[in-house]
Amino acid sequence: MARILIIEDDVFIAGLITQRLKDHFEIDLAIAADDAFKKIEENKPDLILLDLILPGIDGFEILKKLKDDDATKAIPVIILSNLGNRDEVEKGIAMGARSYLIKSNIMPEDVIKAIEEALKR
Repeated sequence: MARILIIEDDVFIAGLITQRLKDHFEIDLAIAADDAFKKIEENKPDLILLDLILPGIDGFEILKKLKDDDATKAIPVIILSNLGNRDEVEKGIAMGARSYLIKSNIMPEDVIKAIEEALKR
C-alpha cells in the first residue's frame, strides 16, 4: 500500500481527506512545514498531497525545498489547495507538482485517481 503524506493545516479538511483515502493508501499527516520535513525524512512517503496556505512557510516554499533536494526531488507532489487562479496553477506545475487540484472543485474519487496516476509515472 502506497504511503501518502498529507500536508494540511486545517484539521477538519485533513480529517476528511484522511477518511476518504485511508482505505486505499497508508496516510500520514503534517500540519506545518517543520513537521512535514521531519515526517518525510523518517517515513519516506511515496507521494505528497500539499496545501499551499500553511503556517510559517507556504506550500510553494515546501515544494521548492523538496525539488531542490536530491533525497526528495523524485517524490511526486500533488497540490491540493483552495488557491486556484491560473498563475498559481501554472507556478505549481512549473515548480514540479505532478498535478494541481482545487479543493472546492474536486471529488474524493478524483483525488484517488490523481494519486494513482502520479504513482504510475
